[in-house]
Amino acid sequence: MNKPSFVISCPFDTYSGYGARSRDIVKAIIESDKYDVKLLPQRWGDTPTNFCTDHKEWKFLWEHSIKNLESKPDVWMQITIPNEFQAVGNFNIGCTAGIESTGCDPTWINGLNQMDMNWVSSDHSKKVFEEFYFEQKNPQTQQINVIKLQKPIHTIFEGVDLDVYKYLKPSEVTLDLNSIKESFCYLFVGHWMQGDFGHDRKNVGATIKYFFDAFKNTKSPPALILKASTGRNSYMGREALLDKINVIKKHYKKSEKLPNVYLLNGNLTDKQMNELYNHPKVKAMVSLTKGEGYGRPLAEFCLSKKPIIVSGWSGHMDFIDPQNCIVLPGRLENVHASAANKWLLKETQWFQVGSKNAIDAFKDVKNKYKNYIVGGKKQGFKIKSEFDFESMKKLVIEKLNIIPDLPQQIKLNLPGLQTPKL
Repeated sequence: MNKPSFVISCPFDTYSGYGARSRDIVKAIIESDKYDVKLLPQRWGDTPTNFCTDHKEWKFLWEHSIKNLESKPDVWMQITIPNEFQAVGNFNIGCTAGIESTGCDPTWINGLNQMDMNWVSSDHSKKVFEEFYFEQKNPQTQQINVIKLQKPIHTIFEGVDLDVYKYLKPSEVTLDLNSIKESFCYLFVGHWMQGDFGHDRKNVGATIKYFFDAFKNTKSPPALILKASTGRNSYMGREALLDKINVIKKHYKKSEKLPNVYLLNGNLTDKQMNELYNHPKVKAMVSLTKGEGYGRPLAEFCLSKKPIIVSGWSGHMDFIDPQNCIVLPGRLENVHASAANKWLLKETQWFQVGSKNAIDAFKDVKNKYKNYIVGGKKQGFKIKSEFDFESMKKLVIEKLNIIPDLPQQIKLNLPGLQTPKL
């Protein structure tokens, strides 16, 4: 009997968070060996493509690609934002990272309700979608209807590939950071997105300022490494980021001595990223993010067994243990108009860490680093044992088993008919 057809529309060949999510989900479904998997490749905004061509271990995905949907699949999945969800198959699954704030555009709820089942990356996203609702007035009857999530929703975390992300001894790291003179560096990884100072989603501007405030005019200060981009790596994008850093510097007096900030801009392979995490000069990761659907770089960094300074709210708190990491308190505040867009609404809220808490954390990790080593090791073990790819794959297969038995085409063997004699 033929396997049920499973068609997945997703940006699997892009250098993006959704690209990484797509590759993992697709690989898990293929390895379940239950379906005939086909892929409809999609773009993801302005992010670069050709990821699978550049990474030979992922080239096999192109063997599953198709150009068009020729027939109705048994199972249909879309890995994208929910407003794009459409029910195309006999059974339909929507897969999205979710939302970074406390609410979403109403079209996202409508999209989720188009599908038979929905997957999100974190319990934070699941809770937002389950609790969010809006009122809609019928133009004919003037009756007000409450629109809310009606379809099942499940958390499928983003498992770390332990073959790629793992602890390395200093002697195993070949990545060249010789241009960085400091031996103690904090690392930030992420896009520097739209928003005025202190209002971009990853909170990069405030991260730099709090770092400056913590170590200005100090002897032998640490450095901050920004592995950042504007979303698409280019010369102009790099210059834009350097300009933003210089604008922050101008808020300080010329007589004040500021610690160094280094910008790493450009694509690194997964192996190079793992070496960056494990580099002996990188002592800790910092993320003062306002909101995450999951926070994949944080999970990957944990395998280096080093301390993490992180905001205490949203998707990453599924895997961050406050007993192992430096989790910063703060408050919820409205999304600033400069950061809002048609999907991230200014009427919703996200997190702002306390400035003093962030500054104190920077100082404490530098001055009392040995106190945080054990916590880093415990957090690394938590990811390795609970949030790896194989654990994620088991969860994927478990949720696929919920799909009801689909009708199968079978060949009919009819008995031969004898022609009556006249």
